[in-house]
Amino acid sequence: MNYLIKGFLIVLVTGLILSSSCKSTGSTLNITEQEQAVFNEKKADTLTIKNDSIEYEIIIIEIGFVTWLKSVAKPPGYYSLSYLENRNSIYVTNWNQRVLQPRVYDPNLYELQINYDPQINYGYDVNYQLYNYFIYFQRKYKQRLGPFAPNI
Repeated sequence: MNYLIKGFLIVLVTGLILSSSCKSTGSTLNITEQEQAVFNEKKADTLTIKNDSIEYEIIIIEIGFVTWLKSVAKPPGYYSLSYLENRNSIYVTNWNQRVLQPRVYDPNLYELQINYDPQINYGYDVNYQLYNYFIYFQRKYKQRLGPFAPNI
């Protein structure tokens, strides 16, 4: 997976076949048949979310993510902005810590740090997309980036 951060918040994720060295969360998630079908997709999805007023952008390239976002994730407006910001802050912190520990966490999953500053107002759309990517990522790859299960 490649992530590029050039003055923008950019998350670029490709769906690679993961090695068996992925760390499991140890908890069981209720993955529906619909969600599993999305996880098994083979065509890459690309999603770009911009906040032009503050010049931040998220680009996510991940097999099945756009389909999952449209068919499984809670709709925009379901979560408050403060909820999304709080969760994203936790998820980014844990993600970045894992990037720094490639011998402990699969470097194919956690390649580059994410530049997310909780003091910046990225707006609802950027936070919504980032939050849902973290949920998708945790559920698909059986990871846990926070003290709570990645439920939908």
